[in-house]
Amino acid sequence: MTVNQGDTRRSILDAAQRIMSRKGFAAVGINEVLSAAGVPKGSFYHYFGSKDAFGEAMMKAYFADYLADMDRVLGEPGTSSAERLMNYWRNWRESQSVDECQGRCLAVKLGAEVADLSESMRIALKEGTTAIIDRLERTIADGLEDGSIVVDGAPRDTAQVLYDMWLGASVMAKIHRDIGPLDTTTRVTRRLLNL
Repeated sequence: MTVNQGDTRRSILDAAQRIMSRKGFAAVGINEVLSAAGVPKGSFYHYFGSKDAFGEAMMKAYFADYLADMDRVLGEPGTSSAERLMNYWRNWRESQSVDECQGRCLAVKLGAEVADLSESMRIALKEGTTAIIDRLERTIADGLEDGSIVVDGAPRDTAQVLYDMWLGASVMAKIHRDIGPLDTTTRVTRRLLNL
């Protein structure tokens, strides 16, 4: 049985996400990723034109999966907008508190590192995080409409502040190896949404 090129490319991207969520981008060599994916070492450039193009593809694949999962959580039927939004934050907390607060979010792990290394990866990060904030904004606006959320400012401003706050809390949880910043951020989130 032969494996098609799309499957091999996806295996490389999946392996890279797993490794880079622990080690970062610059610390990981292409051979390490190819070995983890079970792909021959000489075939990298068959799938990606450069390490930069590879990094961009990895970020885009990561955000495509992340946004699909986010859509599932924020689209849960039979729950209020406030409940869906708090379920999203609960999932965030759980994903960032694994392995001694090392987390699994590539935006947290790679954001500052690759923004200075690669313009194409920075743009992929910007597009991905903007799409997250767009979804948060829509859910907050829906919550205003269904009465489950009350905010003092515009839904977009609230979505931006919440995302920035959770991203920062995730970094602090990594630094301290303690989920305290995520618990504090959960409480502040509830206050900002008047829950």
